[in-house]
Order: sequence, then structure tokens, then C-alpha cells
Amino acid sequence: MFQPPRCPHRACPRHLDPGPRFFLRHGTYRALCRAHPVPRFRCRTCRRTFSRQTFRMDYRDHRPSLNAPLFRLLTSGVGLRQSSRVLGLSRRCTELKFHKIARHLRRLDLNLRRPLPEGSSLQFDELEAYEGRRNTRPLSVPILIEKETRYLIWAEAAPIRPHGKMSKARKKAVLEDERRYGPRKDLSARSVERTLRRGVELTEGLARVELFTDKKSTYPGVAKRLFGEDRLVHHTTDSKLARMTWNPLFPINHTEAMTRDLMARLRRESWLVSKKRRYLDLCLAVWACWRNYVRLRFNRDQQSPAQMLGFVERRMTEEQLLSWRQDWHKESLHPLTRGGRSIRQYEARRQAA
Repeated sequence: MFQPPRCPHRACPRHLDPGPRFFLRHGTYRALCRAHPVPRFRCRTCRRTFSRQTFRMDYRDHRPSLNAPLFRLLTSGVGLRQSSRVLGLSRRCTELKFHKIARHLRRLDLNLRRPLPEGSSLQFDELEAYEGRRNTRPLSVPILIEKETRYLIWAEAAPIRPHGKMSKARKKAVLEDERRYGPRKDLSARSVERTLRRGVELTEGLARVELFTDKKSTYPGVAKRLFGEDRLVHHTTDSKLARMTWNPLFPINHTEAMTRDLMARLRRESWLVSKKRRYLDLCLAVWACWRNYVRLRFNRDQQSPAQMLGFVERRMTEEQLLSWRQDWHKESLHPLTRGGRSIRQYEARRQAA
């Protein structure tokens, strides 16, 4: 039976310190989108009421049954406009659902993480994309994965300055773009450091960290500073080497190829490209969570990447990922719980068992 983990009202003392039996059961109500009655509760301290639905990710959604189908479409290379046609939603409603789902999944992925086990190694690379216009607004997308399980630790987009061959038409377009948006900044170095810091957070307990990258000149200095020169083992490979299975960077190259294929926003010369960088970041959060918790590492496997690393006990479904709200960090409800256990309580019970 579901028991609320806290009072959801932030002004109430029971929000941060719920204590035992801080609530009273207060009947049920029937929702048009639910087959079963939804239990209600009353806080003993602030006397305000709330329900089980208050703790759900689809709280206040009008059509919550379409969240999981939209999640599947977005991770299958389908754009927002076609998704809205398939689901029978307006384009604006589809956009709002996408934004809500993406922010929820980004928090969920961070909440479920634990330190990487001994023997884990990391691979890092950058792929290039663009926002709005290819010739004038390029992006760098740094991606960090765990080598053996292909767990996608972090990916984000950063603006870079136009480079490469400059024809007269392209120079004119760049000048027009600068007049409209201002000089384009190069934030790739900051993005690379922020992405590698996500790997540092997961490898703090490891005595030795293996990192595989290409031979870009800026990587060694950043990696040594973040991971520590005494425990870092940095392997570099020429990026011009054929991208075959014997290539040491094949895992990250394969991950990038899958990302381009199943994320419509990253396809080259596509009208589905993101017009603004922040929406590409949201789509990357959706893709990462699906890759880590729903999809098998390989078709021949029986486990997802997160399951192989011990972050979760079983492969998860889209409906489970979109179940409980994740805005209370480790005190958020675990997506596999039914009785109201937080992520911290759920993991402690797993370890005790």
C-alpha cells in the first residue's frame, strides 16, 4: 500500500522532516484517466491535503497515457511534428510534454547513479552538430561513456565558431548571423570540462582511472587536472584511424553513430535540427536515459547498461521511468517502488538483502 514519503507542501515542517505517520488517510477520488481510485491524504501538521498523484511525474497532465508513447517516438528518430500527428496532439502540447519528460529524465538519471565499480574505464569524444543553420552556427557535442557497458554518463551541446572553408556566400552569412546574434562564442572547452567532471564524480573511489580519447591537444591537460595525474591512465588514438571494431575507440564511435541515427536532431542536413541549443540538450537527456535503462547494451544481451553497473536491479520500461517525480534528489521515490520508498531507502534495502 502506498505511503507518502513527505508532505509535498514546501512551507510545512514535514516536507523536510516527515517523521513516522505524519499523515492521515483522507479517502479517495476517481480520475478520468485512471482505472482505479486515487488515495488522498491529510498532513497532521499543516492540515493540507494531497494525493498519490501529487508524487507522480504526470501530475496535472491531461493525457498522461501518451507520455510513454511520446518517449518511444523521440528515441526512435521521430521528430516532434510527426509525433504530434501520430499521437493526435497539437504541436505545442507535444513540445510541452517533451520539455517536461526531458527534465524529469535528466534528474532521474542523476539520482539513480552510484560510484562505478573497480575496473571501469571511460571513453570520451566530441561530435559536431549545428543549431538553426549549419554554415554559421555549429555546435560541439562532447560525449562520455563507460567503455564496457556503454553507459552514457553525460552529453551536452556547446557553441563553437564557424570553421573550415569560407566561400564568399558563407562569409556573408556569418556576418549576417553576427549582426543578428552577436559574435559567436566558443564554449567547447568549458563543455568538455563539465562533461569530464561527471566522470570524476563516478570514479572518486577508484584507485586507477582509464580514459580513452583521440589525440586532441587539449584533452591531456584537462584530464590530468580533473582526475589527478597520479591515478589517470590516458590512452590516445589517432582520430583518422578507420572506425572498425579493432579501433580502440570503437565503443564511443559506435555510441555516436547510434545517437545520430536515433536522434533526429543530430542528423546531418535534416529539417529536424534543433533551432536552439537548449532543446538539443533536452533531447540528449531523453536519449541517454533510454539508452542506459531501457535498451539492451547489445541485442544479444539480457541487461541494460545501468543494470550491468548495478545502478538498478532490472531492465526498466518507459512507463517505469516516467512514474515518480525526481525533484527531491535521493529522497525522490524510486521508479521501481510501489509502496513509497525513496531512492536512498530502496538502495539501502537492496544492499542489506
